[in-house]
Amino acid sequence: MINLIPGKKGTGKTKILVDSIKKAAENATGNVVCIERGMQLTYDLPHNVRLADAEEYGINSFDSFYGFVDGLMAGNDVFVDGILKIGGRDYDALGNMLEKVAVLTKDVNVTFTVSADVDELPAKVKAFIK
Repeated sequence: MINLIPGKKGTGKTKILVDSIKKAAENATGNVVCIERGMQLTYDLPHNVRLADAEEYGINSFDSFYGFVDGLMAGNDVFVDGILKIGGRDYDALGNMLEKVAVLTKDVNVTFTVSADVDELPAKVKAFIK
C-alpha cells in the first residue's frame, strides 16, 4: 500500500512521517527503511530504522528511485522524505513511478512526503493520498 503525505513546505509533513516511522519501528517484524536526501533525520529516528541517503546511492530520478526501492521491498516498510527532491518536480513522472511501486507493495507499506499543494497534483498522484 502506498500513502502520500502532501503539503506545502512547513506544513508538518516530515513530523507526520517521523511519527509514522517510530510507530512502524515499534511494531516491525522486518526492517523499517527511511530514504531521504541529505541525512537530516539521523537523530530523529530510532536506532533500528535503516536510513538511506538518496545522494549517496546516486538516486536522482524517479527511474533510479524505482530501481533502488524495488530491491528494498522484501518485507520492509519504506518511508521516503521529500520524493520531489529525489526525483524532481515532474508530477506525471511521479505518478508513473507511484503506479509501478504500487505493484510491488502487496505485503509492505510505502509512505512518501510530497512538498506540493494537493491541488497541484494530477489525478494519478492524488489517487495515493489516504
